Amino acid sequence: MSPNQRKKLLILMINMFIAVGSFGIIIPILPAYLLSIGEGGKAAGLMIAIFAGAQLIMSPIAGRWADQYGRRVMIIAGLSGLALSMFVFYFSDSITVLYLSRVIGGVGAALLIPAIFAYVADITTMEQRAKGNSMISAAMSLGIVIGPGIGGFLADFGLKMPLLVSAIVGLAAVVFSAVMLKESRDEEVELNATNSEPMVKEIIQSFSKPFFVPLLITLVMSFGLMAYESVLGLFVDNEFGASPKDIAILVTSTGIVSTIIQLFAVDRVVRKFGEPAVLTISLGVVAVGFLLSIFSTTYVMFFAVTLIIFLSTSMLRPVLTTLISKLAGNEQGFAMGMNNAYMSIGNVLGPVLAGILFDFNIIYPFILGLIVLVLTTIGSMRWKAPKNIIS
Repeated sequence: MSPNQRKKLLILMINMFIAVGSFGIIIPILPAYLLSIGEGGKAAGLMIAIFAGAQLIMSPIAGRWADQYGRRVMIIAGLSGLALSMFVFYFSDSITVLYLSRVIGGVGAALLIPAIFAYVADITTMEQRAKGNSMISAAMSLGIVIGPGIGGFLADFGLKMPLLVSAIVGLAAVVFSAVMLKESRDEEVELNATNSEPMVKEIIQSFSKPFFVPLLITLVMSFGLMAYESVLGLFVDNEFGASPKDIAILVTSTGIVSTIIQLFAVDRVVRKFGEPAVLTISLGVVAVGFLLSIFSTTYVMFFAVTLIIFLSTSMLRPVLTTLISKLAGNEQGFAMGMNNAYMSIGNVLGPVLAGILFDFNIIYPFILGLIVLVLTTIGSMRWKAPKNIIS
């Protein structure tokens, strides 16, 4: 990559890190904060579901706007929405207003994420696409790891301090992007984008798009991963008597593994084997991981299996995004919006079904994930990706 490409990717990575980290920064204080205003688990669950729901509804629209109005304006708008949501959260103790802040945050994430991945597609060649997407995914993984840690540290200075810091950092990201980030497309492409078919018609037609199969696999991956993550702490607590420190080490380790893999391994593996092969192998390894989870008899064994699962999904994320991008042609914004929407569907359904099944039997969420992943792996093996997009 040229120095100019690296500079632009670094700016995008910083934005993605801030966006994901600023959301994660509130995780450690959320239970205590909700308790302080007389709310509990129901409110916590609704806040997550509302955020994911707003992101789901808005993502296809936001992706279409990224094609119409440009990537830069959507990135700045998305960062502004996330910062505003944190300010609303900080200045209110009304649960209704807090729900509103989650709606604003979900819309902000929907505006930001598709535009960032579309921007990557604009500034990279087909051969560079996997590397660019893996760098953005690494920034997401790093934000997931570091955000909650910073939030726990800031909580020592006041329960609402993480909210204020998150809002201020988000505002700084808006200014930073407005100054440093240039639009990635030329006027001719923008004009063509504004003259395309109506958004509603394109959403309906998405089922027949060449990138539909990777979109479907994205949904399955998000479903399985969020189902796994949502019962992870409960499972190791029930089965192995794991302490909060044990759980924290487990979650942090998986985030670090994901970041390392996405920064240093994805591009090399994809160049050697190609996206379709890496996709099928990674799905198969995740399925094996779910199977081994069921038969893990110690915390250490379960820890090792979890690392394998997250190692494989850290390969899956950028590979799926790259496949969708390569198949999207001039519909990068729309395709990335749909990618975000399908991911949001999995993020909503995964925890809900896993929680219900966990109450029946703590093994059932893993069995469900295993069945879905085996079927998806078989489907991936049967899917014939166009040869012209294979690295």
